[in-house]
Amino acid sequence: MEFIFLCSRVNVLILLLTLCSPYKFIQSPMDFGPLNLLQTTHEASLDFGRIVFNTPSAVLKPQSKTDIALLLSSLSASSLSRVTVSARGAGHSIHGQAQALDGIVVEMESLPVEMEIHKREGKDGISFVDVSGGALWIEVLKESLKFGLAPRSWTDYLYLTVGGTLSNAGISGQTFKFGPQISNVLQLEIVIGQGELVTCSRTENSELFYSVLGGLGQFGIITKARIILQDAPEKVKWIRTFYDDFDTFTKDQELLVSMPDLVDYVEGFIVLNEQSLHSSSVGFPGNIGFTPDFGTREEPKVYYCLEFGVHDYQLDHMNIDEVVRGISRQMSYMQSQLYSVDVSYFDFLERVRMEEISLRRKGLWDVHHPWLNMFVPKSGIVEFKDLLMENISPDDFMGLILIYPLLRNKWDGNMSAVLPEVGSTDQVMYVVGVLQSANPDTCNHRCLHNLLQHQRSFAQTAHDQIGAKQYLGHQPSPLHWRSHFGRRWDQFARRKSQFDPNYILGPGQGIFTNLHSASSAL
Repeated sequence: MEFIFLCSRVNVLILLLTLCSPYKFIQSPMDFGPLNLLQTTHEASLDFGRIVFNTPSAVLKPQSKTDIALLLSSLSASSLSRVTVSARGAGHSIHGQAQALDGIVVEMESLPVEMEIHKREGKDGISFVDVSGGALWIEVLKESLKFGLAPRSWTDYLYLTVGGTLSNAGISGQTFKFGPQISNVLQLEIVIGQGELVTCSRTENSELFYSVLGGLGQFGIITKARIILQDAPEKVKWIRTFYDDFDTFTKDQELLVSMPDLVDYVEGFIVLNEQSLHSSSVGFPGNIGFTPDFGTREEPKVYYCLEFGVHDYQLDHMNIDEVVRGISRQMSYMQSQLYSVDVSYFDFLERVRMEEISLRRKGLWDVHHPWLNMFVPKSGIVEFKDLLMENISPDDFMGLILIYPLLRNKWDGNMSAVLPEVGSTDQVMYVVGVLQSANPDTCNHRCLHNLLQHQRSFAQTAHDQIGAKQYLGHQPSPLHWRSHFGRRWDQFARRKSQFDPNYILGPGQGIFTNLHSASSAL
């Protein structure tokens, strides 16, 4: 069966030779059947980070899960090919994790969106949605709301693919209550490295199920997921409070996550300067009257903003304002520094989109994003904050620093996501997101390089001294990845050998460098 390409005959030959040999020697072309492989596109070597630009040799825009299975089975069956494959969702990675240098990038958004809502029947039933892996979470939200339903756990930004976030974890302010998105999956449909299409769940092919969730794209490509749904509220009471003391700020955050029956969302951020205060308020429709004194460059003063949300189902027997007053009376925020607004549930979940639109208008969206996200043990959060403040200049920092608590018992330890290794009694941990931007107009290549080097040094210190673990992270070598996984490395490597024995998938992560031996990554 011949190739069907959307390119010239000459380019087809060049592409075949490139795909079939990393040494560029002429070998017999592989037959992928009737696949529409394209030459590389600009988007395939680009992501949100705008830091790494690895160009693949070809791009697959699948029209069905069968296309993905055929590609992987052809590669797996060929003794000549050492081609790697990455699944690319919305391209929101930071360090080229969804790229495939000289390999093939599968554009998951090309898959036709399939979505089927199942509304529970009876008191004990579970509502869920079956959705294709290339669908965006905003599409899931819009469709499920038509039935008065919505997923329980979200990410802050909804223009990400289902398969993309489930390959990492998927966290936001609801995570303390329902766990990450990977804890809210009932079933998956996966194309594993050998090209076999497998359905898996906690009771069927469970090892694959647990491997893929949080598995960084190493074990298979998610083509469909079954996600738990809940009744969607009409509105959200959105509250912000401000603090000038870090211990008080975190104490109130931990108070709120101990109230899952009353509170539905908890996040927070460090207010470093006027920019961080105003940019974070773009999506907040209320009038913020907080006018802090940020001190001087030599002696800066920072503040902290806690935000939480309470769902309003518009029920006659429930007074949301009274609920919020009861919660706030137990808190210790700065005097008169509580602000609240009522927003629709949809607008609340779309809040980061408002910030995106604002940044796009200013030309500040398509810039470098050297973001760093870390999970931090509760016991080390003060030390982590102090270390962070020693390594940034509040006056010059462009971006936002998120910080909020999560509960370890809402995560499934069988899944591949890596958390700090702490005592089992310490259920609280924190996620800190250093969401920094670097405008090419003011930060050249050398500036960006220095920033990244400084960031790596900070992350390594936080790992070594505090036990913090990177989330959505990038490690400089396979040896660093082994340190990242710690005692879970052997399990991760064994799963790789089982579900992707030719080491075809997820090369952009840089976890395994040898396609034939997991031990070479040590």
